[in-house]
Amino acid sequence: MASSTSSTSSSLQKWQIALGIGAVSALGLSYWYLKTGRKPQLKDTSDTISIDETIKEPPKDPTPFEQAQQYKTSGNEMFKKGKFDEAIHLYNKAIEACPEEFKIELATYYQNRAAAYENLKKWSSVIADCTKAIELNSKYEKALMRRAKAEEIVKDWENCLDDVTCVCLLQQFQNQTALLMADRVLKELGKKHAQEAMQNRTPIIPSKTFIKTYFSSFSEDSVYQKLTEVGDPLGQGELCGFLKAKLAFATEKYEEIIPACTEEINSSEAESPFKIEALSLRASFYFLTGSLNQALEDLTTIIATDCDVKIKVNSLIKRASIYMQNEKLTECLEDFDKAAEIGPEISDVFHHRGQVKLLMEKTNEAILDFKKAVDLNPNFSVAFVQKCYSDYRHAMQVQDVQLLMQSLANFKKGIEKFPTCVETYVLYAQVLTEKQDYEEADKLYGKALEIDPNNASIYVHRGLLMLQWKGEIEQAVEMMKEGIKIDDKCEFAYETLGTVEVQRGNLVVAIDLFNKAIALARSEMELTHLFSLRDAATSQLKVTTRLGIDTQYMVNK
Repeated sequence: MASSTSSTSSSLQKWQIALGIGAVSALGLSYWYLKTGRKPQLKDTSDTISIDETIKEPPKDPTPFEQAQQYKTSGNEMFKKGKFDEAIHLYNKAIEACPEEFKIELATYYQNRAAAYENLKKWSSVIADCTKAIELNSKYEKALMRRAKAEEIVKDWENCLDDVTCVCLLQQFQNQTALLMADRVLKELGKKHAQEAMQNRTPIIPSKTFIKTYFSSFSEDSVYQKLTEVGDPLGQGELCGFLKAKLAFATEKYEEIIPACTEEINSSEAESPFKIEALSLRASFYFLTGSLNQALEDLTTIIATDCDVKIKVNSLIKRASIYMQNEKLTECLEDFDKAAEIGPEISDVFHHRGQVKLLMEKTNEAILDFKKAVDLNPNFSVAFVQKCYSDYRHAMQVQDVQLLMQSLANFKKGIEKFPTCVETYVLYAQVLTEKQDYEEADKLYGKALEIDPNNASIYVHRGLLMLQWKGEIEQAVEMMKEGIKIDDKCEFAYETLGTVEVQRGNLVVAIDLFNKAIALARSEMELTHLFSLRDAATSQLKVTTRLGIDTQYMVNK
């Protein structure tokens, strides 16, 4: 599993970052409202079936409009009695009688008839009548919300999203029911788009920084150790198979690794001394390029083979990571348990399982796993700093001041013990940012960049710090752009910058950035998250354009 400096940090970590710049809504819809600094007073209109009614004394000699109003009033009375067919009949008469110039009132009749159809579960009629009402009154919130409910039921996700987004904007994000619906619909729409994208996805080699970070998260990967050891006959004649892959790895020609490993795997047993190693390395690069099914096949083959324990345990850890990304939590934990059973002295098992437990918010279990990882391998820098971070999170949750001070002291020890470990500086800086010790956090990011100047994620984190510390949005944006310039495959940079651009009301720019992040995503889980961000921004753009709302005005309001 990749570390927190990687461009594909977990969704949980990404949303923690988003929270740091004010993105409270799970899927980006409330950025504008949050900019005002007011706390929303949410109202719940969840399951109420309502009609619009105004009761007046009926005139003795009614005009056509007055006659229409009488029909509406009678329809409302039938509605209250649960006589929905009779109510529909009377609303029909109100619509027929009403002169065309009374657009607002006519919209009310259609909306009321839609409410009656809703009780009869005639969803197409609900949508049709609400559409009529909205054509007559484009900002008719009740009709928009009723149509959105019907569209959600019939799984018309895109139109539902547009309608509920419109309600959120018109009600300044104070309607809890609308916000919850938006969250549900964005998840469903994100899943739909992610599944479609996975079918047509082209594998992409990630950045060199990401590849380095991935392999450094394993302290006992014997195949990686074989790749980096000196002494194999590289350069002596024409290389093939695993040795060719090893040379490609050393020279950072990563696109050659999968074909070279395949050559080794397909050769005869007598000619293939590194078949297991080739399967392991190919699985790693299938994983890195987002070809998760192929990676699973190779890892499963290794696990079923009578091979070196360390390679088998490493394969179980990597397969568990894929199961996690595929949201198969049971299978993920089963693989970790099996890895712990056959490799109880291998630190990587507990380090990676600790990360999963942390994502599951099982902080106590994560702490135990990180402690065991460090006890087994005290020189594993990434495990050490992850333990510091989990201790800090736990201390904050239980309000344990002593544990909090100890975790902060351990971060400092970590920097002394592992002065070249970027992860230590970055995680400690995130903790100090949370504690509002911004100046020290900035110094830590500066030191991290001195160690690894090509790590785009550090620029992104530092940009977010500028936002939270000084509110310097232009400086933050420039830092994130600098990160992209350094590493144009940093998904994390595109996503975070897109989130900031949404906050600034630059929706077209944000959508383009989300699309670039989508092109780099490696799993359906990541794609679902990114499509949800993009779809939220796209819907806001459509709705604000249709309603004539200036997004810059909304941001600065």
